[in-house]
Amino acid sequence: MDTWDPEAPGILRLPSGRLLRGRGLRHSEPEGARPDFGLYLLGSPPPAFAWEARWLRWPDFRLPSDRAEAEDAFRDAWERCAGGRVEVACGGGRGRTGTALACLAVLDGIPPEEAVGHVRRHYHRRAVETPWQHRYVRRFPARAG
Repeated sequence: MDTWDPEAPGILRLPSGRLLRGRGLRHSEPEGARPDFGLYLLGSPPPAFAWEARWLRWPDFRLPSDRAEAEDAFRDAWERCAGGRVEVACGGGRGRTGTALACLAVLDGIPPEEAVGHVRRHYHRRAVETPWQHRYVRRFPARAG
């Protein structure tokens, strides 16, 4: 499998070199390569895609409905982006997408308290929109007790 063009719009490079594409589904699909896998963060199921996809129930401006499922979905996306094109998307491409990208950055080794800043510098300056989304990233991954 191929990875993304690192200069393409919406591409986030993680410290390990893995590349992810974030985007908003309300916008047109970007030109160029299509994903091998997509993780879609929406309150209701997304439309069908021509590639493998996973839906994570996540209402707008909120947090994932099932935190254990979210952690599993993030780990799945992180593993897949080691050698394939993975897209993470919500409606607008900033709040939920930015939060998920920050969690993926934590999985890649960025300290949780630095992950939002990394995503804002390298993906979108307004990523992670709410205080509870910030808190979710700071507490990711889920800790026992």
